[in-house]
Parts: sequence; C-alpha cells; structure tokens
Amino acid sequence: MIHLNEAQRAAASFTNGIASVVAIPGSGKTITMTHRIANLIQNHGVAPESILGLTFTRNAAAAMKEKLKPVLKEMTKRVNLSTIHSFCYSLLKTEGKVFEIITDDEQLNIIKKILKKHKMNTLSSGTVVREIRLAKNNLTSVDEFTVLFAGDETMQKVAHVYELYEKEKKKKMRYDLNDLLIETYILLEENKDIRKKYQDMYSHILIDEFQDTNPAQMGIVNLLVKERNHQKASLFVVGDDWQSIYAFTGASVGNILNFQKTFPESEQFILDLNYRSTPQILQVCQKLIHHNAKKIEKVLRTDNPDGEAVVVLEGVNEEDEALQVVAEIKDLVERNECVYKDIAVLYRANAQSRVIEEMLQKQKIPFHIENGMNFYQRFEVKVLLEYLRFINNPLSDQGDEALRVIMNVPNRYIGKRFIGELEEYAGEKGLFLYEALKKIRIDVPYIRKFVREFIAIIEPLIKDVSIIEPAEMIGILREVLDYDRFVTDDEIPSPDDEKIANINQLQLAALRYSNIEALLAYTDTFTDERSHDKNGVALMTIHKSKGLEFPTVFLIGMIDGILPNKRGDIEEERRIAFVAASRAMKMLFLTYSRMYMGKQVKRSTFLDEMIKG
Repeated sequence: MIHLNEAQRAAASFTNGIASVVAIPGSGKTITMTHRIANLIQNHGVAPESILGLTFTRNAAAAMKEKLKPVLKEMTKRVNLSTIHSFCYSLLKTEGKVFEIITDDEQLNIIKKILKKHKMNTLSSGTVVREIRLAKNNLTSVDEFTVLFAGDETMQKVAHVYELYEKEKKKKMRYDLNDLLIETYILLEENKDIRKKYQDMYSHILIDEFQDTNPAQMGIVNLLVKERNHQKASLFVVGDDWQSIYAFTGASVGNILNFQKTFPESEQFILDLNYRSTPQILQVCQKLIHHNAKKIEKVLRTDNPDGEAVVVLEGVNEEDEALQVVAEIKDLVERNECVYKDIAVLYRANAQSRVIEEMLQKQKIPFHIENGMNFYQRFEVKVLLEYLRFINNPLSDQGDEALRVIMNVPNRYIGKRFIGELEEYAGEKGLFLYEALKKIRIDVPYIRKFVREFIAIIEPLIKDVSIIEPAEMIGILREVLDYDRFVTDDEIPSPDDEKIANINQLQLAALRYSNIEALLAYTDTFTDERSHDKNGVALMTIHKSKGLEFPTVFLIGMIDGILPNKRGDIEEERRIAFVAASRAMKMLFLTYSRMYMGKQVKRSTFLDEMIKG
C-alpha cells in the first residue's frame, strides 16, 4: 500500500466514533478514505457489508472502488459504495415504496404544463424548478414554503405551482430525484424500526465531499447515527470548506463548518500537506482564502520544490487577453515545458470560452471543451446562426437544411407529420422548402396560423438582408422572436449555463463582419477535429474543473462582475477562485482585461488579494 503521512495515517486509523477530515486540495483524501476502509476490514474484523461509503457522483464511487481493489481484491464488491441518491433509491424500494423516477426533462415538462394550464406566463419554468429543488433540499414542504414567502407575490405563485406539481406526481406515484432524499428522511424519522435496521446494517458510514451536502442529506446522516452506540460504529466525513462551491444547488457549507458543534464528541483531522502544487501556487491560494471570515483555519503546506512565480497578464480587452494567453501557450509548448493536454484554461462563465476558442483556432492549436460544446455549437447560438443561414439564402439546399432547424424554434407546434408533408409537396413541385411553405395548403388551423406568423417575420428580413449587418440582424431576431425569453424559459439557474451571455457574445463576434456569408464561413470552421481534440488544451468552467488537476492553469476573466460574479455571495465566489487556482500543479497564470464587452471594467479584487495578500 502507498505510504501515508502522519495526518493521513491518523485519520485512516480512526475506528469507532464520529470524525471529520478536513482535506485541502491535493492532500490525498481519497487514499486516506480507502486506507481507512481497508483498515476496518483487515485489522478490526469489520464485515465489508457493514461499511457504507457515500459520494456525490458515480465516477467518485467508481474511483474509490478502483483504489480499493488492489488491497481488498474480491472483497471490494461487498463494500457498499454509491451516490447518496442511489442509496436512498435502494432503501425506499427495499422498504416497499412503489414509485417511478421522473427525469429532469420530465420534471420540467410537468411544470411547463402547469404554468400553461393556469396561465402563469410571467413565471419561468426553469426558475420554478430551481425553487422547488432548493425547497426540497432544505426539507421545506409546500405549506412551509407558502409561509416562508408570505407577502411575496411571485413566490406565492411558485408555491401554488409547487403544490400542483406535488399532486400531479402523487397521482401517478412518481418521484423526482429530490423526493428520494425527502422520502428517505421522512421514513427514517417516522419509523424507529426501519431507522434501527439501517443503523445496524451500516455500522460504519463514510461520506466524501461533505462540504457539498445539503440540509436534507445532513438530516439523513443525522438519523442514521442517531442514538447509535458509537463504541461499535462510526461516522467519518471528508471534505473541505474552502472548496464549497455548490450553494446554487442547495449545498450548505455550514454542514462542515459546524460539524463539531453538531457532534461535540467528534474528532477532527486536518490534511494540510499538498502533494499537487508548488509553494508559489499555494501561497496565492492561501492569501486569497485568508479574506473569508467563515472558514476552518488551515495552513497550506507542501514538500514540493519551488516552482515558477505566478504570472499576471493584462489585456486591453478580452480579445487581447486571449491573444496573450494563446501566445503563452504556444511559447510553453515550443520550449518543451509542457504539451497541450497539460494545459487548462478556466473561466467563471461558459460564454467566456468564445474568444479563447477563436484564438486557439486561429493559431491552429488543438483544444476541447471539457464536458461541453464549442461556443458555436451551443443550442442558443447555433439556432441563431441557422436563422442567419436561412435568411441569407432561403432558396437553396443550405436554406432547406436551415429551415428544418428553425421552423419550430421557438416552438410553433409544427410536428414531424407536417414537415414530412411539406417535403413531399416540395419534391412533387420541384420547389425549395420555403417556396413550398408559402404555397402548400394547410388544413390544420393552428399550424396555418403559426406558419403565417413565421413568414410574416422572416420575409422582410430576407428582402433586407443586403442592407442589414449580421450583428443588427441578430438583434432584430432576438426582438421579433422574443428569443431571449425562449432560451431562458427552461434554464435552471446555474453557474455555468448563461444562455443570454452566449447570445451577447455571438452578437459581439458578429460586429466584425459586414455580411452574413462571411460570419457563417468563419463560424463553420469550428466543426473541425482541432476543436474536439482530447490531447489538446482543455477549456472548462471552474465548476467543471473541481476534482481535476493540470500542470499549467490559466484562470482568465478576472474582472469584477465576472469573478467575483456580481450576483454571487462574495465568500463563495472567493472559494470558486480558490478552487480554480488550486487545480494548478506547476504553473499558474491569472489574466484580466481593462475592457469587457466594449465597456471599461476593474480588475478583480481577488487578483489583488492573491498577489498582495
């Protein structure tokens, strides 16, 4: 087995009782957890079946199993390692609960139908879903939600939808993912026998990434250890309050901050030796997080040798910033200091990827978007480009392809059957689809209505295409289609899904071109293999980078309003910046611009905190 340092060994040797392990980035928390599991089984005679390890992702559970296999071999299969939601699902099914799980898309569709039926057009379906999820993660019932937001007209409407949504699910015996938590909590709380059954079944419980737990998950944990004999059992949680960045999902950093208050008898272990980064990188991380008031005090340490100084780059605007970043990347690779796949470019919001993608493409540098789409392939961007493609040349094969994409966006309730009839009619008459659309007899009244509305919108734009520049055309489309509302209606607010920002970036990029053809010729180049190369530079949001590490990291867009985000809690925003910087192993570049989206901006306050302290 891998040699453990003193702090890791102390934590891994913990047997019975309650303990928290506060682990800084790169301190070997997973190794510590797996060693503890092995220690319980091999040295203390604990049955593998009585160990429950809970993680937040399937990948994390799988990774832990892989690390256990060399030690426990076949016994690994007997250890229950799963996500919290999977555990709850299994428990409820075992205890005879009859239900089906609805997907996120199904949940959204149910909410949409309720809003439409009750004519609540002012409410965004995505926002309603988010509020319901947050309520459930906080164990807030419909009645409690109604009382909590008394006097708030909008939230009272949300409360009404929440109530109708719960009734609709109950009628069909269906649960959403958040229900798994609530129903498990209620069952364990109300049924003493079932609670004792699972307390006896799982004498040793381990929880990874504990800083990301929400009140419902914490409630379940409390019930699983309530009134237990800790001389024969344990609760062992691992996490880092400095890396708590999921408040938008309902996660509560207070669960780890207040752990010792919740469990006064608990022990605390601190893993503060970093194996990942240079002292120079850890120093800027330490300086940054020092400014947070709510935190568990730790000192970032490493035995790694000195590395390069952290570099700060200033650009005139975001294009110049990207140019400098790409120049540095080229230089690093040409000097053989690293290869492209060693490099990650991190940003606060998805929309910030555009300029970097463009500069990398221009310099023929391979790259990929980690777990995401290239800027010009994102739905809200691609649809607008297809509108431009159609308007530019409606009577062509390209126009036909574009029309198939845009005809039903925003939703005009034009089904596949009608499109099939249209294609058949066009084929018979030897017409392009748009010609056929204007001539075909339409018997269904609502389809006829929507087609007429579409033609009324699009025809003037086709006629004036030669005198309207691409950026202006995008602006017109946004207005006449009520496009912004359409793309955000089902958007569940998150830190890295900002569709309006993506559209704004498209419009900004379009300013460079005087005609649509030139813009499309440029954007079409982003479908080649260079922009999907897993051996290329990794581009991703900070949230997607959590748990990863790279020899070289560029943290871009460090300006006030972006990082920190103007809508975010300042301490969580600081933790987000901390997570980004702590991904770097050998080299860290912090970059910003004096202008952004054509406006003068201030460099991030975090930048000064990181450099000056």
